[in-house]
Amino acid sequence: MKDQYHFPLENFMPKERFERIKAFSADKETPCLVIDLDVIKKNYEDLRKHLPFTKVYYAVKANPDDAVVSLLKDLGSSFDVATRYELDQLLRLGVSPDRMSFGNTIKKEKDIAYFYEKGVRLFVTDSITDLDKISRVAPGSKVFFRLLTEGLGADWPLSKKFGSHPDLARQLIKTAVRFGLVPYGISFHPGSQQRDVGQWSSALTTVSQLFTWARDDLKVDLKMINMGGGFPANYIEPTDTLAQYAEDIKRFLDNCFKNEWPEEIIIEPGRSMAGDAGVIVAEIVNIAKKSVHERYPWVFLDIGKFGGLIETLDEAIKYPIYFEGRGNPVDVILAGPTCDSMDILYEKTTYLMPDTTRIGERVYILTTGAYTQSYSSIYFNGFPPLTSYILK
Repeated sequence: MKDQYHFPLENFMPKERFERIKAFSADKETPCLVIDLDVIKKNYEDLRKHLPFTKVYYAVKANPDDAVVSLLKDLGSSFDVATRYELDQLLRLGVSPDRMSFGNTIKKEKDIAYFYEKGVRLFVTDSITDLDKISRVAPGSKVFFRLLTEGLGADWPLSKKFGSHPDLARQLIKTAVRFGLVPYGISFHPGSQQRDVGQWSSALTTVSQLFTWARDDLKVDLKMINMGGGFPANYIEPTDTLAQYAEDIKRFLDNCFKNEWPEEIIIEPGRSMAGDAGVIVAEIVNIAKKSVHERYPWVFLDIGKFGGLIETLDEAIKYPIYFEGRGNPVDVILAGPTCDSMDILYEKTTYLMPDTTRIGERVYILTTGAYTQSYSSIYFNGFPPLTSYILK
């Protein structure tokens, strides 16, 4: 039996905000993404309110729009940077390199050198070979060591692609000292859209053990914890509030570090910062059935997996989708416009659409400010990348 999702618009945004977005996008070609900077500002302020002991490094990859980056720069955010192209963008927008970290464990030696040349001195690592590259072209830099985590409980879990087991992390810390680098801290990522706050507890327990080992065995005083992202956006399935996450995380830190918290605690929000700020405006291209007796009609939109909704892969992220019409609710299968059979958004998870809905009408996909435009393909089937606008 399929899960069914049909919630009032007001569960996800105020009606007046929706009306502003609707009016603003009325003359825009679909599909398009509309970003409300006021929401991003509020999300940043909420993080500062509930987690005042942390330093925010916004994950640029979530939404790299110049207006988003500039706003966060002015609010005081630092930035988690994944590539030299993001670095160039930040420098162009006036972000100083001391507000950046090279947060990608997979990086070319020439790119490490480029970051170092531009003034960045904080690098993540999770392998001996990467550490060797850093030592050669970024001498004396601070390095932090990413732990391997399973991401259980996350809607968009992380794979074994990133991080190292604690036993390897110990070797990396020793090697960093030998290479003349500064072992600065430990990082982890609990998994994106993490619903199980206990994942922070498990990771922080391991981190505290590494801090103690480094101090007692190596006489190395680690100073920083990077807790990554993981805080949720407002999708269909509800989560705890940010205040509850913060309360639990503070308790975990107390349990693990008592009254001797590390000097610096970093978070790298992406989804929780930008997700709620975006709405994708799409159009219904076709409504059809595959057989006379088929129960569920197929609804084809002018945006799909390759246009920015790749996180519907395995129906992992369940976006709130709003149809404006009135009528009896009908179970539908939602799919995208491309000539690729995997371009189906929701087949197992049923969304409800009014039976009065017609081809050509607009559909509003909420909570799409993060990992949509930055994921959209470049001219697959000739479709252009997703256009975004800043709400005026």
